[in-house]
Amino acid sequence: MKRVLDIVFAVMALVVLALPMLLIAIAIRLSSPGPILYWSDRVGQYNRIFRMPKFRSMKNNTPIVATHHLDRPDSYLTPVGPFLRRTSLDELPQLWSILKGEMSFVGPRPALFNQDDLIALRTEQGVHRLVPGLTGLAQVNGRDDLSIPDKVKLDVEYLNRKSLWLDLWILLLTLLKVVRREGVSH
Repeated sequence: MKRVLDIVFAVMALVVLALPMLLIAIAIRLSSPGPILYWSDRVGQYNRIFRMPKFRSMKNNTPIVATHHLDRPDSYLTPVGPFLRRTSLDELPQLWSILKGEMSFVGPRPALFNQDDLIALRTEQGVHRLVPGLTGLAQVNGRDDLSIPDKVKLDVEYLNRKSLWLDLWILLLTLLKVVRREGVSH
């Protein structure tokens, strides 16, 4: 049932968001050199690597590490990058990953391929069995402000409590957090 709902809601979201996504693409193209989309190698279900699209909010020469590992992360942002990240609009192309089945609307956020500590802890706790999500318990309980062990504790809680109602609750909380711009540090 979750997969069917992911497909239905992703198609509906793509229809509704087509014009805003086009405007974002134009803004990126006009404001900085480079591609509109950034394809990030991420860890998916059962630790399989997949390519996750995002609207590019960082300059082309940005090192491939988690943002909190960058020295002065703001210096790597494109002119429209701060807006895209603050509003989480850079995440919209992940609707494609949801349609492909590589992601779900709700689940643990997919780790970067080189976040060995996060990947190992998730695997040890069985979280790697879940399809990663656009949002999850960690995103509505601190997002960038959480340590890796705290994120994994929330991932485990989701693994143990997952249900349609919990997913709907997390989606509602995500919407509220994005509107309030809570938990986004970069």
